[in-house]
Amino acid sequence: MQNDFTGCSTNKNFWKHWKKGLTSVSEKTKTESKPRRKVVKKILRATLLTILLMTLNVWTGSAHTSASCSVPRDSTRNTPSTHRIGINARGAWLMPTHKFFRGENGTGKPLNYSASAHLQYSYQFPASSTFGTLFPTAYQGIGVGWNTFFDKKEIGMPTAVYIFQGAQICRLASRLSLDYEWNFGASFGWKPFHDDEQLDGRSNIYNTVVGSKVNAYINASLILTYRPVNQATLFFGVDISHFSNGNTRYPNAGVNTLGIKVGGTYGFGECSMRKPGAKLSRKADYGFNDIWSGTRPYCSIPDERDESRFINRMSLNVTLYGALRSKGLMYEDNAYILGNKFAVAGIDLNPMYRVGKCFAAGLSVDLQYDESANLRSHIAGTDYTEDGIKLLVRRPPLKESLAAGLSLRAELIMPIFTVGVGVGHNIIYNGNDFDGFYQVFNLKASLTKRLFLNIGYKLTDLKRPNNLMIGLGWSFHRIRTK
Repeated sequence: MQNDFTGCSTNKNFWKHWKKGLTSVSEKTKTESKPRRKVVKKILRATLLTILLMTLNVWTGSAHTSASCSVPRDSTRNTPSTHRIGINARGAWLMPTHKFFRGENGTGKPLNYSASAHLQYSYQFPASSTFGTLFPTAYQGIGVGWNTFFDKKEIGMPTAVYIFQGAQICRLASRLSLDYEWNFGASFGWKPFHDDEQLDGRSNIYNTVVGSKVNAYINASLILTYRPVNQATLFFGVDISHFSNGNTRYPNAGVNTLGIKVGGTYGFGECSMRKPGAKLSRKADYGFNDIWSGTRPYCSIPDERDESRFINRMSLNVTLYGALRSKGLMYEDNAYILGNKFAVAGIDLNPMYRVGKCFAAGLSVDLQYDESANLRSHIAGTDYTEDGIKLLVRRPPLKESLAAGLSLRAELIMPIFTVGVGVGHNIIYNGNDFDGFYQVFNLKASLTKRLFLNIGYKLTDLKRPNNLMIGLGWSFHRIRTK
């Protein structure tokens, strides 16, 4: 993905001027920027910690259910393993989306490949639970991946920590299936851009791709899974990965890979399974922990008696989010990075229709405030500071920082997690920064039966990263009590 610089027809000029030293970075003094940097780091750490704690809560509650299962074993059916340990190796083509990867780097050679090794723990809900009955092939867990791009000095060897979820798409044979899996987390240990040799004895001016030591990690894959025995699987698949910081710090061109993965899993722990097609209780008096153990019905799944009724398949999701972002501008053929962070906040009003147990589609009214929008129209000139030339920018009026858009949304609904995508266009806005089609990718994690954590990413024209979307949401829908 490309960097976003308002009013700039090409981003090559920015890094050309930066590398040649024609201008200095227009940041504020270090004493001014440190507090804001700390805020960004705290947000990232808090988000990651929340996800990890939530995942651990899922496993704790689920393990209790598995251990207390007292349903008599059905000798005619083999229950899949509940817990799994997996390893896999991935080799990938490093997409040449930036001149740094095409050879304009310290090595003087193109960077074409990447590789990684992964260790994963996954859990399947007991077949006797509601989630286990509704989603018998779904699994979720936590993983660690060690990555190399074969340029340690300029890029580093980042380590990714992530949650993941997968499920069967279709069965191809008795022991062969086509599955999918997604990964979402954070990666640590990058070598970001800097031009100060005093930091480590050398500058890193060529790496105008990565601007932060911590970046988000997103991966999706299609997998052929073979089960030689019930406890073990072997798999081969294709995957795509993306690393970026969501414009929290520049540069942020993004790192994208397309490759293959091969590995296997071994399972342990079993729980007896109730017969398929068993009726699910829809009483409303469940304890909070029951949703994590899988004994609470997933409330947005329509009752089979009412599945023909339109109203019982509708829900309204309201999401509030916020983030901080950086901004780069071109002025008089020179490139500048604005040293301060800009606030982003928004609300999405999203009515959705439940097509099936795993899929929903609908519309969304998207309202957003972006403090960094349309700054180019309010440049007041430049000023000389101890850190170099600083770009002076006036604050735009409020109407130029607000936009309202309409988007189409689709969601893949699985236990605990929901993955969503959206494509839309702003209807009401001022200035050029809100023009064009925007795309939304988000992950929802259920905290209660109505409350969910939202972590999203917004782009423009599928190439310009805009901002992160970190917040909370509330689902309004009809719940049967009988």
